[in-house]
Amino acid sequence: MAIQFHVAHSATVSGAAAIGGGPYYCAQGSVWSAYWNCMQPKPWAPLPQAAFLKTQSETLALAKKIDALKNLAGAPVWLFSGTRDRTVAREVVDAARAYYQAVGARAVMVADKPAGHAMPTHDAGRACETSESPFVNDCGYDAAGELLKHLLGTLKPPSRSAEGRLLEFDQRPYGGAEIALGDIGYVYVPRHCETSTCRVHVAFHGCRQGAAEVGMRYVSEAGYNRWADTNALVVLYPQAIARWWPLFNPRGCWDWWGYTGAAYATRDGAQIRAVRAMLASLAQ
Repeated sequence: MAIQFHVAHSATVSGAAAIGGGPYYCAQGSVWSAYWNCMQPKPWAPLPQAAFLKTQSETLALAKKIDALKNLAGAPVWLFSGTRDRTVAREVVDAARAYYQAVGARAVMVADKPAGHAMPTHDAGRACETSESPFVNDCGYDAAGELLKHLLGTLKPPSRSAEGRLLEFDQRPYGGAEIALGDIGYVYVPRHCETSTCRVHVAFHGCRQGAAEVGMRYVSEAGYNRWADTNALVVLYPQAIARWWPLFNPRGCWDWWGYTGAAYATRDGAQIRAVRAMLASLAQ
């Protein structure tokens, strides 16, 4: 979802990071392609190639469905694939890197940590190699800090503990359950940002990792808040929820295959519009 949001709004969003995620528009609007082609590809279900996805992106940009691809040139992108990830194969994350390289982004990839399919942290969560709820793993590796350094440049050291305010906000005006959003979203506001201008980092949780599934574990333990305290950074934690009908999203994923409609990966996508509107509200 972070990659989709970045590509759709590259004139506004300066960069992106993805942990165990694939290239833009990988699923091609199909839940079957999402499952077979874009998680553990098979010879009979290969990954879409970077050149093909770039051409499709160019077509969407010409149709004004996403921002111009020229905005992606030089954009910082940070990608991670754990060596113990059995959910999303490394070749899928490699494909994300190939896509970003094809459009000229400054992409780096970390692929040498023994992590399962989860958010790697310095000292919070389950054993590093696991892929179990809450999908926050103690790997002795601060992924939040490392990705923020790549996206934002030199940073001040994080605070010892989160000292800002974690606020709730109503997600229903942004679409709510009709587009698989939970009623409540969260935003972390450092003390400095109460009175001064700050940047915003959007932290999209993974599948089965929203507050409805794991409580506040991702929001509190992913590692962003302590870095936000000392680096003038507000962190937005929008929340997706599981739905079975009329939307098919049984694992509470963000829409990366089209369950909210054919425009899901563009600026017209229901969830992309919703998060863009949340950012506009923060700006006000």
